[in-house]
Amino acid sequence: MKIVNLGKSAKVYCANRYLVLGSWNQLDAVNTLVDVGTNGEVIDDIAVVSTGVGKRPVEQVVLTHGHFDHSGGLKEVIKRYNPRVYAFTKIDGVTDLLEDGQNLLMGDRIFEVIHVPGHSNDSICLYCKQDKVFFSGDTSINIRTPGGAYPSYFVKIFERIVTLDIETIYSGHDNPVTEYAKDMLLNTLKNIKKSQIIYTDNSQ
Repeated sequence: MKIVNLGKSAKVYCANRYLVLGSWNQLDAVNTLVDVGTNGEVIDDIAVVSTGVGKRPVEQVVLTHGHFDHSGGLKEVIKRYNPRVYAFTKIDGVTDLLEDGQNLLMGDRIFEVIHVPGHSNDSICLYCKQDKVFFSGDTSINIRTPGGAYPSYFVKIFERIVTLDIETIYSGHDNPVTEYAKDMLLNTLKNIKKSQIIYTDNSQ
């Protein structure tokens, strides 16, 4: 698997965009764009990436959630590449709804979809066990001190996340975490548990 960090739009407020490719641009790998940013500027960024001969540069899009800085450019991306579009909730342009626990081929690797409502009700993370890679979207993964309030279902989800074998984290706005990812996640969970917890079974 190759992950190309396309960064953020230089002109507008925008989330990180990531292009997930097969290790050798093989024909059966699925070129996948994780989040599209605020506008269609990502198309110019993709144009300079080697995405494989005879393949569409973007065969599918996966949205970590529907906020505009992550999904606003979807219409332009669809117009240019006509990809399948996956998201947890139906917004204009989405062709396939994701489910918690679903497996999805991205590049040449399988990713598990993890529904993590908190930042938004439709927020998801994506986990590749084989390569120990985690796309976090805008889910809070680096909480350095206790404070605030967290619903009990978020605590349960985060307790599961820290059990995963994660070495690299690609977030919606920060630089990739390539060292001590597990330590950071464990510290975040510790600080969440020291904060106010709102007990509820409603994860929606």
